[in-house]
Amino acid sequence: MKSILRTTLLLAIATGIAASPVQAGAVTHQPPREGSQYVRLDLPQPVRESARTEALEFFWYDCGHSQALEQPLQAWVERHRDDVDLRRVPAIWQGSREERAQRGHARLYYTLERLGLVERLQTSAFRAIHSSEQDLTTEDTTADWAVRQGVDQQRWREAYRSEEVVRAVDDAAALFVRYGINELPTVVVQGEYRTSPTNAGGVEAMPEVMDHLVAQDQQRHPRKLHRH
Repeated sequence: MKSILRTTLLLAIATGIAASPVQAGAVTHQPPREGSQYVRLDLPQPVRESARTEALEFFWYDCGHSQALEQPLQAWVERHRDDVDLRRVPAIWQGSREERAQRGHARLYYTLERLGLVERLQTSAFRAIHSSEQDLTTEDTTADWAVRQGVDQQRWREAYRSEEVVRAVDDAAALFVRYGINELPTVVVQGEYRTSPTNAGGVEAMPEVMDHLVAQDQQRHPRKLHRH
């Protein structure tokens, strides 16, 4: 049975989309607008000085909307390899009924990241959780799954137990507070603007809004243009 937290989130998304059926720029053919398809953070967050634009994706493996964004996001990243740095942040809402599972899934993600396996296995992780209903929230269950994906078990367990992965999980929980995340998935561009299914008008409309935010950032910082 779905938790109250997840149900509330999905209802908020569904209600937002239903209330604004022509909200997305892809439907209206109008440029995305601040306050509608995306919003400015109340407290913009610092980003590293770079010729590339930073995009943060806040997601959860057990969220159907996060899974739905995965393939469009991969295609978007491929198109923006020269001008965008994508950083993924797995969901951890401290004090929620889902926190234990979320911490387990965050540890799964950061183990993949430490081993350089995100591009190869991110979609497989979503599929295992949603289609096969596998519990991937513990060291043993994730190690068994990783072995089936061709990953060496000892390498997996060493990464899973590493201080870097443990620290990254705690940092993810803090980032959710700093960025005021209340919907999944959410993408924040250059620490200042964020979009989500409710804002964009659906998961499928998010990449267009993200394109607009990247272009907007590059126009403000001409040094970012045409850098390879």
